Amino acid sequence: MNLIENIREAFRSVQANLLRTILTGLIIAIGITSLVGMLTAIDAMKAQIEESLSGFGANNFDVRSRGFSGGRATSSGVAPKNYPNISFREAEAFKKEYSQMGLSTITTSVTGSAEVKRGSKKTNPNSRIIGGDENYFMIKGITIAKGRNFSNVEIQYGNNVCVIGTEIQKSLFNVGEEPVGAYISFFGKRYTIVGMMEKQGGVGGDTGADRAIVIPVLNARNLDQRGTFRYTITVAGKDPVKLDYEMGQATGIMRSIREDGIGMEDSFEVVKSQTLGESLEEIAGFLRIGGFGIGFITLLGAAIGLMNIMLVSVTERTREIGIRKAMGATPKLIRQQFLIEAIVICVLGGILGVLMGIGIGNLVGNSVGPGGFLVPWVWIIFAFVVCILVGLFSGLLPAYKASRLDPIESLRYE
Repeated sequence: MNLIENIREAFRSVQANLLRTILTGLIIAIGITSLVGMLTAIDAMKAQIEESLSGFGANNFDVRSRGFSGGRATSSGVAPKNYPNISFREAEAFKKEYSQMGLSTITTSVTGSAEVKRGSKKTNPNSRIIGGDENYFMIKGITIAKGRNFSNVEIQYGNNVCVIGTEIQKSLFNVGEEPVGAYISFFGKRYTIVGMMEKQGGVGGDTGADRAIVIPVLNARNLDQRGTFRYTITVAGKDPVKLDYEMGQATGIMRSIREDGIGMEDSFEVVKSQTLGESLEEIAGFLRIGGFGIGFITLLGAAIGLMNIMLVSVTERTREIGIRKAMGATPKLIRQQFLIEAIVICVLGGILGVLMGIGIGNLVGNSVGPGGFLVPWVWIIFAFVVCILVGLFSGLLPAYKASRLDPIESLRYE
């Protein structure tokens, strides 16, 4: 009996015990559905989130002062060394020189606890004041819902103008009131609202991004009475493939501006703005491990159920096995027959599980946002390999038991 005949015999056995095979196949299908479905959903959600984040500077990089705070850089076994923060003049010089290669924006955080007033109304003292230039909104991926961006004149002279977030509008304006063109005040100065940012939201209900007010960066510099503001330059990368090259060019320009000598380490940092994407990939990795765990437990239960079914099948088909041995079937062929039968049942259940898993996974993944239909070929191939392994594991003991039956005793079995 060759392999093809064994497969045909397996399908005949499946047809003879259709209900039992369907129930066993459904157990396998549920296990594969949980495995493929969860992994497909993770990949689909990750693709949707990455697409949503593509406009938030996923391919940008920052040129900022050295060290996390205070410009202090440390290394193992070496005394800490202080580096001066990037000054406004140095940031402007970098932006001007880098403009031949691409766009960049200069930003600084003025405060995160400002109280903004308009007439008798005022906000809680938790508003963020940010200094930015004409490229700030485009590079940061922020859309201006109403009004306009800063003009070149306003940036050049640091006029008292601002672009506000939605939470600022809700706190200071009544429903139906137009914020653009109105006046607000903070730090004892009056600012004209020229635009309003669209609602950005936040993780876990945090609306910090919507409590922000952006003012011209030169105006923000004028508020720096103690000279402690730190300026960050965000560069818009043109091509993700050439991002390292662009970072190298930016490093060379800033070293020249900062007058870092040959052989000296950089007195600043050039960092990819991909921390969110990297965190997302790390979270997706943990979710995949969870998906594997759930799928493995389900498939383990399915394998035990299939093994039990196959052991019952050996008992029911004792006379059949005796006849086959009497006609010359070797123990090896008997083992092959039962192993292939177990694999066929697993593969049939696997096909159903893959189809269900792809459908459920894409349904869950697209709930994050509208997107295409993802077919995870890697997980499909993996699922079928798992099905074959489960079939081998489940059919090994029954096949061995069947091959060890004595043909004479088997023919006498009632």
